[in-house]
Amino acid sequence: MPINRSIFSTRVTTSFFFVAVMLTALLWNDISFWMLMIVIHAGCWVEFQKIIQGFKHSLLYILLGLVYITLSWVLFLDLHYITLHQASTGLAAPAWAQWPLVVFVFMWINDTMAYIVGTSIGKTPLSIVSPKKTWEGTIGGILLTLLAGGAIADLLLGDLLMFDQLTPIDSFHWYIIALVAAIAGTLGDLFESKLKRMAGIKDSGSILPGHGGFLDRFDSILITIPVIWLYIRLFLS
Repeated sequence: MPINRSIFSTRVTTSFFFVAVMLTALLWNDISFWMLMIVIHAGCWVEFQKIIQGFKHSLLYILLGLVYITLSWVLFLDLHYITLHQASTGLAAPAWAQWPLVVFVFMWINDTMAYIVGTSIGKTPLSIVSPKKTWEGTIGGILLTLLAGGAIADLLLGDLLMFDQLTPIDSFHWYIIALVAAIAGTLGDLFESKLKRMAGIKDSGSILPGHGGFLDRFDSILITIPVIWLYIRLFLS
């Protein structure tokens, strides 16, 4: 399926401004980080409630939302303050606030590469839940996140940004985290697509031209956050 230049242009333009805002809020200071989380959390909940408003047993879906949305962003906040330990001494190192950035970067790589590969060579539908997704795009996104994302994180984050802060994280951890993020992100995308299909809607919102709403943009990360948080807590903190 060839790339629709108009749609692609809209997505790229929106992504440029979206990434600029996200990076500024994530890295500027704690206040900007908290404000970003409050806005995203509220936006996700508003859209989630619109999706489930016609569902039976809506109370169960509200409880699901507390886990799916609220718990994920709480864990994301914890990643902002998480403390690692120096491998050589076992002493606590300074909290490394860039973990949230790592999660977003892996998601951006996976989403972008899956879209490009899928629209270029994708032919085999991945699931009836999301007809536009293909196996080719999904596998391409995962592999490129594993290779490119893992390598970039290992070089940039492991050797440069974290220099003198703590003993660099072993390279294999970056590749595992990249792989886990890509797989979990794909599942998160399919989960939100299932909810939208049940509700009979295409997009959760329209705040981001070419991307839809908050849930359309952050569906991947909502499933990825708990998985990466657990990995870091078990093996790195």
